[in-house]
Amino acid sequence: MPGERVVYAARMHWFIFVPGAALFIIGLLFLSTAGTNRNTYPRRDPAATFATLSFIIAAASLIHAYIVRLSTELAVTTKRVIAKAGLISRRTVELNHGKVESFLVNQGILGRIFNFGTIVIQGTGGGTTPIRKIDNPLEFRREAMQIVDKTTGQVPGASS
Repeated sequence: MPGERVVYAARMHWFIFVPGAALFIIGLLFLSTAGTNRNTYPRRDPAATFATLSFIIAAASLIHAYIVRLSTELAVTTKRVIAKAGLISRRTVELNHGKVESFLVNQGILGRIFNFGTIVIQGTGGGTTPIRKIDNPLEFRREAMQIVDKTTGQVPGASS
């Protein structure tokens, strides 16, 4: 929009790469035991099969996480809160500051330890938009609430 600028932007947390990395490590463990079982048919070593399968799934998971991280945008501008996700199919939510009711942050134990979580943006009319695995969600909520407060004159989620 004319005269609009990005005031604060968030990104996906690096933790989305953990499942793929864990599968890769599992594949390495299977690969290290491949060929040690002499009682199997030489061309069908189960450890080598599981290692190959783990590497394929790990590669797919890591590529998926990379694409998700690149294609997800979460920003607060001088006029709107914008959340965009997806590469091939796109999900976009844009709320004018006056339409934002609240920002909720959900963090599990790992989210608290590694500082990631889910932001749920609640708009007027009952619409909710969850954005998962956001880096530093409490900072995003604080910044977004300050910006929306400056624009509208009230804090989202505050009772009137």
